[in-house]
Amino acid sequence: MNTSFYTCAIASVTAAGVVVRPFRVPEAIWAVGGALLILLSGILNPMEVWAGVAKGNDVYLFLIGMMLLSELARKEGLFDWLAAIATSYARGSPTRLFALVYGVGILVTAFLSNDATAVVLTPAVYAACRAAKVRDPLPYLLICAFVANAASFVLPISNPANLVIFAGGDMPSLSRWMSTFMLPSIASIVVTYLTLYWSQRRTLVADTVDTAIARPHLSISAQLAGFGLVVTAAILLWASAMHVSLGLPTFLAGTLTTLAVLAVIRQNPINVLRDVSWGVIPLVGGLFVVVEAVNHTGVATILADHLRTLSAHSEVQATALAGTGVALLSNLINNLPAGLFAGSAVQAAEVSDRIAGAVLIGVDLGPNLSVTGSLATILWLTSLRREGIEVSALSFLKIGGVVMFPALLLSLAVLLA
Repeated sequence: MNTSFYTCAIASVTAAGVVVRPFRVPEAIWAVGGALLILLSGILNPMEVWAGVAKGNDVYLFLIGMMLLSELARKEGLFDWLAAIATSYARGSPTRLFALVYGVGILVTAFLSNDATAVVLTPAVYAACRAAKVRDPLPYLLICAFVANAASFVLPISNPANLVIFAGGDMPSLSRWMSTFMLPSIASIVVTYLTLYWSQRRTLVADTVDTAIARPHLSISAQLAGFGLVVTAAILLWASAMHVSLGLPTFLAGTLTTLAVLAVIRQNPINVLRDVSWGVIPLVGGLFVVVEAVNHTGVATILADHLRTLSAHSEVQATALAGTGVALLSNLINNLPAGLFAGSAVQAAEVSDRIAGAVLIGVDLGPNLSVTGSLATILWLTSLRREGIEVSALSFLKIGGVVMFPALLLSLAVLLA
């Protein structure tokens, strides 16, 4: 049996299923199905499959913690309270509301990660749009998807994929990180804002924002949920500075906050747990197994050899090609497996900070092209479906093509400069 051929075929079908979602079959089914095919065909034995699943342990813990915090804050009315404040500052201006939501998205992404922006901010923005009685909430909701990726390399904790790129390698200190990525991050954030606003300008000009919005009472339980989010942000910053994995601290913060709030309101935890989007966990687990199988074909070694050769020839060319290549690859197979492949290649090739930075920017920013380019965007789609809103792959791609490429090219140019 040609193992490499079958592995690549299964990986391709899995990626296509996750991206296109034929017959509206959930993304998790395709990812788990691909993992099962790899097991049943003998490409990986049960121990190797389990090893692939186990590599995602930190990601699972991180997502569970964030989803618990988000669901808790939503149920206790924290988002409704924040929405009322946001719309009051907008003072009836759709443009001001758009800018306000974008600014909040930058802060949430930078200090709580891009997945938190998708999970935590999206329901809050929808609540704000509902409270403000806007005609079309989609332009404001799109911010949650695009800023989650555009601002995801402001800090090491802004995207779990950042830690994957440098896992087992030389993780830059915070000062070295800022000196490398501060200006490219600014370029990414500004260009994404301008292009996204331009793509939505007609809807925003024709929209209205209600100013007569009553601010709801903020209960003790909602205050506890908000406090949990703030403490979680502080813990993540500390964990990043100490080079501690983010999963367990986030999980503990989410669990303890949930238990504290439930103790105050004396409610059964089932009411919170049943509304969490648990399908994300098998999706990520399935992707990790597929990545493990592809790694067995030696693809990481091949990529490392090409990257090393290209770097020796021209660092500028290697930086540009690595950044754009990984950005496009992230949209084909999702940036989580792309980050795992690219991280292995970067560490094996021992390339410069510039080239490693370009790979990271491609993994973080490239997924703004398609709906399933990143886990954050998949989480965003899940949040929208809970509100009865559907965004097709084609409609997102049309906006993503306008937004992603200018931001990516300018960020890479600034990195090179």
